[in-house]
Amino acid sequence: MKPALLLLAAAASASLAACATAPKVSPIEVTRFHQAGTLAQLGQGSIFVETAPGQDTDTADISVFKAAVAAELEQLGYRETPRSEAAQIAQVRMERYVSKPGERRSPVTVGGGGSVGSYGSGVGVGIGINLGGGPREMLATDLGVMIRDAATNNVIWEGRASFSVSDNSEFADSGANASAIADALFSEFPGNNGETVEVRIAK
Repeated sequence: MKPALLLLAAAASASLAACATAPKVSPIEVTRFHQAGTLAQLGQGSIFVETAPGQDTDTADISVFKAAVAAELEQLGYRETPRSEAAQIAQVRMERYVSKPGERRSPVTVGGGGSVGSYGSGVGVGIGINLGGGPREMLATDLGVMIRDAATNNVIWEGRASFSVSDNSEFADSGANASAIADALFSEFPGNNGETVEVRIAK
């Protein structure tokens, strides 16, 4: 092979290798629900952020996601206080899991009893990537938040967000992952009731 052709072939090979290992980040799918007549209560006053009932409190990541949710709520106009002083309670539920290429998970419902709404199918679908370097595993995240009135325990707002990233993405890190998904969940808060939107992470 002539030197020029050899150089071209090497460059093409390097380009394919780069494509094969490029980080992948899916859009963040967000759905929100709120009770009629409660909009005036949202985005203001005192709030306490806690782990949702049934969530594994031993999971180290949950504290990272709760902190990200608390930061977003503060930006919206809430003031975080101890539970005994809070007018509203934000309950955080989170799940992270490895989704192999071609693998699909069952639908997930966030919240359960007393929720404002429920969420449909196709949650946490794995994305298969095969560009010559073999498929990469995808790390999927589901985040759910309920905001309850502290006096009545009624759910006044509920939201869910989910997305997947390749294991070599910067968003595979818990902190970056939590910040990105919490930011998307509370973007344009409180959102249109029952509407599902996709939020793309700015690169």
